[in-house]
Amino acid sequence: TLYLCTEFQSLDAKKTQVLETACPPPSPRLNASLCAHPEKDELILFGGEFFNGKKTFLYNELFFYNIKKDIWVKAEIPNPPPRRCAQQAVVVPQGGGQMWIFGGEFASPDGEQFYHYKDLWVLHLGTRTWEQIKAPGAPSGRSGHRMVLSKRQLLVFGGFHESARDYIYYNDIHAFNLDTFTWSRLQPTGTGPCPRSACQMTPTPDGNSVIIYGGYSKSRAKKDVDKGTIHSDMFLLRREGKEEQEKWTWMRVNPSGVKPPPRSGFSLAVGPGGRALLFGGVCDEEDEESLEGDFFNDLYFYDINKNRWFPAQLKGNKSEKKKRRRGKKGEQTNETEGEKEEPQGPTEIIKEIVAEDGTVMTIKEVIPAAQAEEDSEEEEEEEDGEEEEAAAMAPLVEPCPRSNAMATVKHSKLYLYGGMFEVGDRQFTLSDLYSLDLHKMDQWDVLVEMDPKTQEWLEESESEDDEEEAAKGGDDEEDDEEEDESEEESEEDADHPPVKPGEALADYQTRTEKYWLGLARANMGPDAKEKKVQKVGHAMAKVFFEDQE
Repeated sequence: TLYLCTEFQSLDAKKTQVLETACPPPSPRLNASLCAHPEKDELILFGGEFFNGKKTFLYNELFFYNIKKDIWVKAEIPNPPPRRCAQQAVVVPQGGGQMWIFGGEFASPDGEQFYHYKDLWVLHLGTRTWEQIKAPGAPSGRSGHRMVLSKRQLLVFGGFHESARDYIYYNDIHAFNLDTFTWSRLQPTGTGPCPRSACQMTPTPDGNSVIIYGGYSKSRAKKDVDKGTIHSDMFLLRREGKEEQEKWTWMRVNPSGVKPPPRSGFSLAVGPGGRALLFGGVCDEEDEESLEGDFFNDLYFYDINKNRWFPAQLKGNKSEKKKRRRGKKGEQTNETEGEKEEPQGPTEIIKEIVAEDGTVMTIKEVIPAAQAEEDSEEEEEEEDGEEEEAAAMAPLVEPCPRSNAMATVKHSKLYLYGGMFEVGDRQFTLSDLYSLDLHKMDQWDVLVEMDPKTQEWLEESESEDDEEEAAKGGDDEEDDEEEDESEEESEEDADHPPVKPGEALADYQTRTEKYWLGLARANMGPDAKEKKVQKVGHAMAKVFFEDQE
C-alpha cells in the first residue's frame, strides 16, 4: 500500500544523507517541472533543459523556493531520476506530500540522439527521498504529454516520441491508481482529440472530468518535409459510474468568450474557483524557406464552470498614481525608444541587450523610485514646461514574451518561471521568476530578475572540446565562456563609431545610422526584412550609446 511504501522510505531516509544548501536562483531553463508544495509555502523545481547554440544541457537538479523567506535551497538527494526535460509532475498531499513524475526525454549534448522515458518516480517530500515505482502496463516512452490528478488517479494523455528516423504523436490516455499502484489504459467512448503534445489538461473541480485544450503536432507533408499544426479545439473527458465499473466518455466542447489566439508552448496552471490559466506561448509563421515565431506574454482564464474564455486584465496599483510631463498633446509613449517618464513609484525600463553578432534581446527592468527620480532630474532642469496630473497608473511590469515557461499556483498566486524566446535562429533561455495575485489582479511582482549575463550563445567555429563536460551540466564551462564573451564585447566596442562629448542619442543615431544598419544587415543575413534590420540597427546604436555614458 501507499502507507507501507511511505513508511519504508521514512526508515530508509535515516541511512541516506540528504544535503540541502541555500543557493542562488536556478540557472536558465525551460521544460522543467514547477509545482507548489501541498503543505508548505514552497515551490518545487525539477529537471529542465538549456541550449547554448551548440550543446544541450539537461538537469535532474531539485530546488525548493521558500516563498515567505524568498530563499532558494538546492536539495541533493541520493538516487534521483536521470536527467530529463519535458516530463510531467503532479503533487499529492498524502504521506507528508509527494511529487510524482512520469516520462520526459533525454537528448545528447549535440542534440542528435533522443531517449524518451516511461519511468514513474515519486519524491517523498516529508522524508526527502526519491523512489522509482516499477509497475507493469505503463504508457510507452514519451515527452510533451500531460498528467493531472483526478480523484485517486494520475491521468496521462498524449505526447510524442521521436527518433532519428521517425516520430509519432499520441492521443491515448492512461490511469495510474495511487491506491493499488497499477496502470490501466482507458478506452473512452465518443470522439476525442487527435494525437498531440503540449496541450492544456485541467481536472474539473468535482474530480469527475478533465478538460483538454489545444496542443501541437506535426505530420509528413511530403518527403523530408514536415508540417506543424497548432490545435485550438477543446474536449471534455468525463468519468461515470463507480470505481469498479467506471466508464469514460469524450465530448467536444465549444466554449464562449474571448478565446486565446492559436499558439503552442503556452504555460498552464489551475487557479482558484475552477479556472484554468494559460500564459504566453508562440505562434510560428512558416513559409517555404523560414520559420519565425511570434511570442506572447498575455494571460487567459478558462472558467470551467461557465465554459467561457476571458483575457486577464491587470488593474495596476491604485496607490501609485503618477505625474508625468506631456510633450505633444496625446503623444504616445514609444517603449522601444526608451522615452523616460517620471513616476512616483517603481517604473519599468525597456533594455535591449545586443549580442556579438548583432542579435537583440529585449528585457524589462524595474527601477526603484529614488533612482528613477534621479535619472529624470536633468530632464526637469532642461525643460520649463508645465506638469499636469495624470490619472494613468505607473507602467506595469510584466514578464517578457516567452514559450515553454513553468507555471504553478500557490495560495491564489500564480508563479511563472523561466522559459525561452527566439530572435532569428537564436534561442534565449530565461531564469526570471514572477508572481501575480489572482484575487487582486493588480500587477506582476518580480521575485527573480533576469540576468542578461546568463545569456550565452556559442558560435559554430568554437572548439568542439569538452563534450563530456557538457553532459555533466557544464556550469563551470558556462561561467568561463561568459567571461570570454564579455572580454570580446569590450574589444569589439572600440571599433564602433565613438560618441562625441555632449552628443544626444538622437544625433548619434542619425550620424552613425549607415554604420549600424550595415552591421545589423551583416549579422542578420540578406533575407532579413528591412524593417527588422532598421529596428535592430537602431537598438544596437542605442545600447552602445548608453554603455558609453
